[in-house]
Amino acid sequence: MDKSNARMGWLFASPYLVYSAIFFLFPLLWATYLAFTNWNLIAPDYDFVGVQNFIEAFFSESVRAAFFVTYKFLAMFVPIVVGGALFLALIISSLPKFKGLFSVAFFLPYLASGVASAIVINGILSYNSSFNIWLRGSFGLDIDWLGSPILAPLIIAMMMAWKFMGYYALLFVAGLESIPKEVYEAAKMDGAVGWKRFWHVTIPMLYPSFYTVTILAVGLMFGIFTEPYVLTGGGPDFATHTWQLEIYNQAFERLQAGYGTAIAVINSIVTFASILVFRKILEMWGAKHGWE
Repeated sequence: MDKSNARMGWLFASPYLVYSAIFFLFPLLWATYLAFTNWNLIAPDYDFVGVQNFIEAFFSESVRAAFFVTYKFLAMFVPIVVGGALFLALIISSLPKFKGLFSVAFFLPYLASGVASAIVINGILSYNSSFNIWLRGSFGLDIDWLGSPILAPLIIAMMMAWKFMGYYALLFVAGLESIPKEVYEAAKMDGAVGWKRFWHVTIPMLYPSFYTVTILAVGLMFGIFTEPYVLTGGGPDFATHTWQLEIYNQAFERLQAGYGTAIAVINSIVTFASILVFRKILEMWGAKHGWE
């Protein structure tokens, strides 16, 4: 009976297993192998070069820029999107009615195309846009929004926060709705009201939501491509040059597919290591408040 159930389980799981093997496992193994070659994406022949691609990437200025730019985006994006999503969730949860309507309204930017949103922002903030011409003519403000190494990353981070804030807010709303009313009643009896209740009761009880949102936000920053590609192309001076832009430039612009794959492997390792660090920090914070 147990063997029959096991075979039935494997049978039902087989579509997903086959899908994972074709579209994840095989490409992963193939990419790992290509990282040790000098394939140029076109020629059928290529040579095995060992760790040469990884050594070259280690000393590459553009790869180092991608590494530091990602953490720069993390430092800007994660606090903005987590704080903004929590704020929206608190507003939605406090509404007496039409919560679903407002939840959908805040969620809509998440459905917008990244390319379309970036094109709109580029049209508004480009140096010779009508908005900038008006600023220069009316107030004498000559601001190159997308040409500034400081402003360009901030604009991209805020744009992406606007896009994902509504989606993450839904996760916080679910967390807020799951907090038992008895917990708030007990806290009120102990004198925890207002800000004290929010800081010492609501925030710790939202640990699962904070955990999910933070990990999703961190992982997102290691895979951004569309917005920097459309708005700045990685500039100015590598200020918005991300891992995905570096991989794209090496593999598809310079036709160094082997080298680009090596960078992708390094990116994967850095991504998993960073997420692991954030997980441990969040788990320590959760354990401090009774989440094991």
